[in-house]
Amino acid sequence: MNRLTANSLLLLAAALWGSAFVAQSTAMEDVGPFYFTGIRFLIAALVLAPFAWRERTARRNDRLTQGHLARFGLIGAVFFLGIVIQQIGMMTTTVTNTAFLTSLYVVLVPVIGFALFRDIPHPVIWPAAFAALTGIWLLGGASLDTLNWGDGAVLVCAVFWALHVALLGHVGLTSGRPLALAFSQFLIAGLAGVLCGLATEEISFAQIQAAGFELFYTSVVSGCLAFTLQAVAQRWTRAADAAILLASEALFGAMFGAILLGERLGGLGLVGCALILLAIVSVQLVPLIRRPARA
Repeated sequence: MNRLTANSLLLLAAALWGSAFVAQSTAMEDVGPFYFTGIRFLIAALVLAPFAWRERTARRNDRLTQGHLARFGLIGAVFFLGIVIQQIGMMTTTVTNTAFLTSLYVVLVPVIGFALFRDIPHPVIWPAAFAALTGIWLLGGASLDTLNWGDGAVLVCAVFWALHVALLGHVGLTSGRPLALAFSQFLIAGLAGVLCGLATEEISFAQIQAAGFELFYTSVVSGCLAFTLQAVAQRWTRAADAAILLASEALFGAMFGAILLGERLGGLGLVGCALILLAIVSVQLVPLIRRPARA
């Protein structure tokens, strides 16, 4: 695979993730956030199961220990909390706000890595964090009063996404079984969502049928397919390319929100989105820039 093809696949993955915000939003018209999350990830786990089993057969020497399973459980729990809090927030906030606020996890990952694992972040994190906070303020019309509780929930979701990424980087991949990890977190999120739904929401087959397209799209297309595209493509392109292309997820989310749902941002909101995107790209790209060696 050449670099152009790999970059095209990464751009497609970002577009699929961005478009999924629309499906997540419209699904709330028919199904509650817990049931939607649960059913969505049970489907994703079912689709991924044969591939995880094939991985198990191919990597018989990489056996999962009780320690691995405990770490998988922790990562799955954090994954569920990030997903379901985002889904709850989308009941009242827009697709555009969700896309940009969720993407702030990129800025938060180095901060959480330092807090939990004493990883010293690149100095760019501090101006990037300031730019991101300024962007949030402008996204709310230069007043926090216009940001509703759904926006706050999505910000909390971004913290859990950052924690999820930090845990993956430090404890999640030591097993040598990435598909088993993905399957376990999908299964945990699916079961937890259904159990919470049983306790708090009502569901019927008609509701599931009405949200059928959204469930299929977010579980199979933007879930399993998009993550597979990313895993394949990043082997054939530069990290700098991948950083820029994957950061476009937020832009695709705003674009699909405008095209399919008619969402619009004012001038301040556009500037806020630009600052958030600048912060995201800076955190990913600046650490990749190496100073030239002295003669």
